[in-house]
Amino acid sequence: MKILQLGKFYPIRGGVEKVMYDLTLGLSEQQIYCDMLCASTEDFPAQTIRLNNWGNLIVVPTKIKAAATMLAPDMINRLRKIAKNYDIIHVHHPDPMAALALFFSGYKGKVVLHWHSDIVKQKRLLQLYRPLQNWLIKRADKIVGTSPVYVAESPFLTQVTDKIDYIPIGVNQIIALPKEVEKIRKSYPFKKIILSQGRLVEYKGYEYLIKAMSQLTADYHLIIGGKGPLKEELTHLIKALEIEHKVSLIGYVSDEDLPNYFEACDVFCLSSIVKTEAFAIVQIEAMSCGKPLISTRIPGSGVSWVNQDGESGLTIPIADDRAIAQAINRLFNEEGLYDRLASGSKRRFDAHFTRQKMVDKCLQLYQTI
Repeated sequence: MKILQLGKFYPIRGGVEKVMYDLTLGLSEQQIYCDMLCASTEDFPAQTIRLNNWGNLIVVPTKIKAAATMLAPDMINRLRKIAKNYDIIHVHHPDPMAALALFFSGYKGKVVLHWHSDIVKQKRLLQLYRPLQNWLIKRADKIVGTSPVYVAESPFLTQVTDKIDYIPIGVNQIIALPKEVEKIRKSYPFKKIILSQGRLVEYKGYEYLIKAMSQLTADYHLIIGGKGPLKEELTHLIKALEIEHKVSLIGYVSDEDLPNYFEACDVFCLSSIVKTEAFAIVQIEAMSCGKPLISTRIPGSGVSWVNQDGESGLTIPIADDRAIAQAINRLFNEEGLYDRLASGSKRRFDAHFTRQKMVDKCLQLYQTI
């Protein structure tokens, strides 16, 4: 069996490409032939990278950015040349370029459509892309989501429920460096550390998380890792609330250092407000460290399916700073709750969200088609 993961970018910066890469690596390490075809970003040079004897990473150049997406015409040419080599093409959505490449490839084999999220915010892009998206849905032999909730509630998939399944995202256990963890803890002495991580963009709901900090005592400290267009606005909000001593915007956190922050924190908080946040890999990374979660109940999203209320953490309404503050207070002040949710978080990770479980379920799905 020969598989091609198709779509998105390299280097890996987002959740979709991380899933693609982890599937490629995990399958090829099990001696299942699996390649990944994607477009470059951040001026990464076009090339083919040999991952092992069973898998390659094929990167084509990105030429144009238009309609809120990256266009890599070379993906069409490359896929036309190699498509016949594969038994299954596993295309990752949303990625108009990948869908376009598949459309023009002439490929006649099996197609798995991985529905990571609906196109929610980019209305103009969706209007342009809709006919191709409809073709892709019809063309797919199987459609998989990252949670049963998201694919069940997507308005685009209501007519194809007979071919829908789901594969929860999985990651390897986070491994931190004890000395680096201790260094972070010492930077916030005697504090209960609340961590959030992601791009500083509107749908992450950081304004509500920051406002919640103004309702908590000085025993708590919020660390937000990530960069983005709202940095200045959020900085002004922190100053206006006079909580500079309780909130730190630490900017981009490297892949090497992020595990240390997960291990150093006491709780991970996800304050997102729109179903653009379909799953939130950061949740399961925190769960792998046995950290309890506080996350929002986003209508139509799988976020609160990942974090089960009362099992791995607490879930709260969206866009509600008071609810965030109350959940944090409850977590640390209700007798036995923190320890119960911390152990439940790790158990849920081990049961559902390891990389091996993701790879195994994906392979089972391939074998059915």
